[in-house]
Amino acid sequence: MFNFEFHNPTKIVFGADTIAKLDQLVPANARVLILLGGESARKNGTLAEVRAALGAREVQEFNGIEPNPSYETLMQAVELIRREKLDYLLAVGGGSVIDGTKFVAAAVPFTGEPWDILLSYGQQVSTALPFGTVLTLPATGSEMNSGSVITRKATHSKLAFMSPHVFPQFSILDPNKTLTLPTRQIANGVVDAYVHIIEQYLTYPANGMVQDRFAEGLLLSLIELGPKVLATPNDYDLRANLMWIATQALNGLIGAGVPQDWSTHMIGHELTALYDIDHARTLAIVLPASLAVRRVGKHAKLLQYAERVWGLHEGSDEQRIDAAIAKTAEFFEAMGIKTKLADYKLGAEAVDAVVAQLEKHGMSALGEQGDVTPAISRQILNAAL
Repeated sequence: MFNFEFHNPTKIVFGADTIAKLDQLVPANARVLILLGGESARKNGTLAEVRAALGAREVQEFNGIEPNPSYETLMQAVELIRREKLDYLLAVGGGSVIDGTKFVAAAVPFTGEPWDILLSYGQQVSTALPFGTVLTLPATGSEMNSGSVITRKATHSKLAFMSPHVFPQFSILDPNKTLTLPTRQIANGVVDAYVHIIEQYLTYPANGMVQDRFAEGLLLSLIELGPKVLATPNDYDLRANLMWIATQALNGLIGAGVPQDWSTHMIGHELTALYDIDHARTLAIVLPASLAVRRVGKHAKLLQYAERVWGLHEGSDEQRIDAAIAKTAEFFEAMGIKTKLADYKLGAEAVDAVVAQLEKHGMSALGEQGDVTPAISRQILNAAL
């Protein structure tokens, strides 16, 4: 196991009817900006609950953060905050709203061009506005980490940054707020969380016994509850477990002290930026193909994954690996998420375009071994056709 430092300062407030606790969590003298995506929080009453809990505090709203939060939209929020001298942010929504809020929090006090936050992977961030979150969509884990992914529409760029300054101070997780979500978003959330875990687990052995067993438990839980959460959308306990799994999948714990991959995400980001495919769906396209192409470097962990997660004990090593990859794709398909570029009416032209974007963004040494070159990315995308 590698040396590591683990620190996660985000306070989690989990359970039914917890939005009322905002009154205790947000400073009494805060001048608050609530950041939102579409109209769902207003229509289902969540926004009214939030406003009631904030009481007499000065509160303004910023609506319209996209499913892939754009730099152009977020800079409008930055300008509003600077103009109105607001000093506390509250993200009400899913991972995109939270990611966008993280960028806004860092951009408001930033001197210079805020896009440099992304170009420097967050290294230039020295301070940020304080913020909390009210999570309404379990998927990304952004409610308990310091990462953010932002799209710049003008250049079709989708880049990530991390900074210890953009951990949420708190996150409220009320599973009831997920009960009205469309099936598509819940399916996306299951697959997003699954691939987050895989990116930290399915690399090469590092003797991280705790991390491996924790990751495997989360994967098994997603496989068990995924179909159930679609079939019984009003089941509070299923939604509660999904919400907590998605948070645990990317709060830093299972990735501490072990190698991490993230090449599936980097390739997937380019598919989203170019073709506006849901983030989770790009991951479902790329992951099975990546595992097939990179099976030699991942051989030992693929066998472990086959045995411990999918219960595959019969046949040769290669047969078990084939079966594990097939079962992964079958699980995504069972969630209603297609796993081939052709399913999204994309062909060889998309392969060329994505590889060009990867090269443009310096993504030439991806993966846990740094060996996913543009040529390997091309092989992966061709395998996903």
